[in-house]
Amino acid sequence: MSRVAIAIVISLLGLTATASAQPAPGAPGETATWTPADKDGFGTSTTTASKVWHTLEHGRLTEVYYPDLNTPSVRTLDFAVSDGKTFVQRDSDAAQRSVRLLDSRSLTYRQINVQPGRFRITKTYVSDPARNTLVVRVRFESLTGKPLQLYALYDPGLGNDGMDDSGTSAGKALLASDHGSPVASALIASPAFSKVSNGYLGTSDGWTYLQDFRMDWSYSSAPDGNLVQTARTRLTGLKKRRQLTLALGFGPARMSALAAAGASIARGFADVRAAYQAGWHSYLDGLRGIPSSAATQAETYNVSVMSLAAHEDKTYRGGYIASPTMPWVWGTGLENPSGAYHLVWSRDLYQIATALKAAGDTAGANRAVDYLFNRQQKPDGSFPQNSTVDGTPHWGNLQLDEVALPIVLAWQLGRNGATLYHDHIKKAADFLVSYPGAPFSPQERWENQSGYSPGTIAAEIAGLICAADIARHNGDTASATHYEQIADDWQSHVQGWTASTNGPYAPRPYYLRLTKDGNPDAGTTYNIGDSGPTVDQRKVVDPSFLELVRLGVKPANDAVIRNTLSVVDAQLASGQPDGRYFWHRFNFDGYGEKKDGSQWDIGFPSNPTEDWANNTTIGRNWPIFGGERGEYDLLTGDSTAARARLGEMADAGNDGHLIPEQIWAPDFPPAGQPGFPLGEGTFSATPLAWSHAQFVRLAWSIDAGRPVEQPSIVAARYAGG
Repeated sequence: MSRVAIAIVISLLGLTATASAQPAPGAPGETATWTPADKDGFGTSTTTASKVWHTLEHGRLTEVYYPDLNTPSVRTLDFAVSDGKTFVQRDSDAAQRSVRLLDSRSLTYRQINVQPGRFRITKTYVSDPARNTLVVRVRFESLTGKPLQLYALYDPGLGNDGMDDSGTSAGKALLASDHGSPVASALIASPAFSKVSNGYLGTSDGWTYLQDFRMDWSYSSAPDGNLVQTARTRLTGLKKRRQLTLALGFGPARMSALAAAGASIARGFADVRAAYQAGWHSYLDGLRGIPSSAATQAETYNVSVMSLAAHEDKTYRGGYIASPTMPWVWGTGLENPSGAYHLVWSRDLYQIATALKAAGDTAGANRAVDYLFNRQQKPDGSFPQNSTVDGTPHWGNLQLDEVALPIVLAWQLGRNGATLYHDHIKKAADFLVSYPGAPFSPQERWENQSGYSPGTIAAEIAGLICAADIARHNGDTASATHYEQIADDWQSHVQGWTASTNGPYAPRPYYLRLTKDGNPDAGTTYNIGDSGPTVDQRKVVDPSFLELVRLGVKPANDAVIRNTLSVVDAQLASGQPDGRYFWHRFNFDGYGEKKDGSQWDIGFPSNPTEDWANNTTIGRNWPIFGGERGEYDLLTGDSTAARARLGEMADAGNDGHLIPEQIWAPDFPPAGQPGFPLGEGTFSATPLAWSHAQFVRLAWSIDAGRPVEQPSIVAARYAGG
């Protein structure tokens, strides 16, 4: 936007420069952190013109991502209410908080916070499809019968770093910029704020100073620190002073952010909301309808499909992140700037893309293939453990299932062209067959162990068989034959490498999580990882062995598969009073909250007694396993069980229909205690794209009568499919 246009916007909004500079004291403020990961709302426009994503949690706006899904640029935006004399209270601390999906066919969420006898605040969130602005309609009602004062408390964390932001005031606008990146924000309101200030968290921010119930201070700037900005609104909660519209604009500089916010305010909330919702309606209209299996979970299904689409970056198309969250210590300094989970894993992207394909978004699934091979794949044919959305490797480990699954995805989408094969798929397949020690993998899908994993080996075999078919399509019969020979050899040995005949859980063979040495009858020990103990490998099982069946490497009625099901159920399943249940990842898993519900942390000492209940932290139950078991049920002909599991996955979602990574289950405290309801999400990543992908894929699998993910060419070779 030109300087003249910016000047016009500023003039129309009454945003003249502040006359005197009064910088805030107390720099740089307290250490910046991110918010908990259990979001109950997530949204963005369907357009690429609006590179803003927002999350909601516990009655407030939490992380807003701009300009891409790697970059959280807001920590929180909430409100404080005061009568000016006797109390001040954050609305997110209200006794009654709720969130609602206002439109079952768009990601339009409303929060309602009520403090009985004091106030009710209703907040509705949409982003402007035409620009980088989040727009919030706020309705404020006094329940005292007397006028109250409403303050906006805005905590930016621009450019994925909350410690180097600078804030200024321009009339009744709050402007912020980041020292380390071209990211800026502007917060304005209609009707305009009556007073604004800049400060530092814990020293000169609005919440700190409002403890005397009045905004009797104002600082025009707060350079280079943990910035928090405060604005007094004109609302009293009475009669005609109950409603305002906030616009939080973003741009590479303050003036472009202000111009975006001003244009959205001028457009009007009703128009922005209508355009936002129309975009999602159009997206869903272009897909297959809701599958009959999900007819009673229609809102969860629609939210799942839309949430998956919302996980895609708008600059680096096809780059779908795992979750717009930072669980536990990932958000409090373990990584700075933060990475997990707003990174791209090829494994998670495979889950997302197969679900999008099932739902009818073949364009999105094909963008994922393009992203994987053209942006994320390394020159040697492998894939990084994960990457930023621009494809830059982030964590440095190697997981061979992440090399294999992109090949499977390409085959499922019929991507067998010569260029893709010779430049990318062949390189990935050659990497698999030539990697020293393969199918031994430096990490399996839980990312903390090396070894022979039945789940990883299943993916490797499927990848090679799919690569062989694509190679033969391109006339490369020598490579095709070689890939098939290696896959056949691994398929014939996977049981010998990973199924114990003398383990403690059954007299018949059962698959282990992994073996360190390819000898499942040896008492080899390893550390579980993620704060778990060191144990005999024969004592650790994992539902991931079902990858052998879902990917067509073993038939569903295989005796060792059936026996392992019984062992896994006995060891890892835990249920609800009404019969619903999910599974833990593996025995002694420590990736979850402590027994008092406080957050997981890294580096706790191992538990030498192998008593899971005495672990410092405890991995909880994962909804994805319900979906994976449902796909297995279909292969045994039990569609009734599969339907029940689909319902259980939907029930694991929160009021915003977002499905978490983990839920509270009754086998370990504090599940069932106040604040930790059985069957509901823990403080883990929510939404988890993998959870939503599994839900969508299971729904379509039930309608199809078979797992739609299963590559038929693999099943035909090994499982009689």
